[in-house]
Amino acid sequence: MPALYYLSIAQTEQNMKNLPDRVATAHLWVVATPIGTLDDMPPRAVAVLRQVDAIAAEDTRHSGRLLQHFGIDTPLLAYHDHNEQAQAGKLVRRMLAGERLALISDAGTPLVSDPGYRLVAEARVAGLTVSAVPGPSAAVLALAISGLPVERFSFAGFPPAKGQVRQHWFEALANNDQTVVLYESSHRIESALEAIEQVFGPEHPVFLARELTKLHETTRLDPVTQLRQWLADDPQQKKGEFVLVIARKPQSVGLEPRDRQWLEALKEHLPPGQLARVTARVTGMKKKEVYGLF
Repeated sequence: MPALYYLSIAQTEQNMKNLPDRVATAHLWVVATPIGTLDDMPPRAVAVLRQVDAIAAEDTRHSGRLLQHFGIDTPLLAYHDHNEQAQAGKLVRRMLAGERLALISDAGTPLVSDPGYRLVAEARVAGLTVSAVPGPSAAVLALAISGLPVERFSFAGFPPAKGQVRQHWFEALANNDQTVVLYESSHRIESALEAIEQVFGPEHPVFLARELTKLHETTRLDPVTQLRQWLADDPQQKKGEFVLVIARKPQSVGLEPRDRQWLEALKEHLPPGQLARVTARVTGMKKKEVYGLF
């Protein structure tokens, strides 16, 4: 690592030593870690992780390699979905006794589709100070480079794994008037795109980000039917971790609720051109405006 990086860490560590007692002790730090390249590790994150008394990590083996790379020898504690309920209270009691703890996830910002909510909530209830060391988040990074509207968006996390619940989950996304960001695994990425096509239509824009910040990073913004074909043509693109950004569904502005209902019904039976002509004739709208409704 560059010398300036080490100087930044050293300066941050000195600043932490000068913090008032109420901040320096009895404290929970929520620390973001890289989602891919280790060059994204903030110097402040390294300094904080060196200074705390213990680090709560989702996978201690995975995080252990990260800490070793940056010369951090702070003790690790396992904190994951299966022990979160039991561990949260224990960790809060340790902080109330004066310890400083950090929370990290396997990658990115903790609590974003990762454990940690219970610990932060209980720390707040106990009156403890909770601070964040900002860093990467795959959802925000994908949104920022997607080329889709970002002024309003929803983060949906991971879809349910299978069955009717999964299908209904995707159908519910169509009722959202915001850009939607979700995560998906390599095993179900094709299924996710198929469900999106069924719900939103084959020409609906979707941004796919694979292996963000890693060696084999791939990003594409295409109609969902083209994304499905691209994955089918290149099996290598089905591997890795995925973020999908779905453009918001156009809202039927300019139509009364009853008109919207019959427009949705007619979409199943008429081609777009004919549907636009019929709708324009009935509503008095221009055909160009009607095309924006579906």
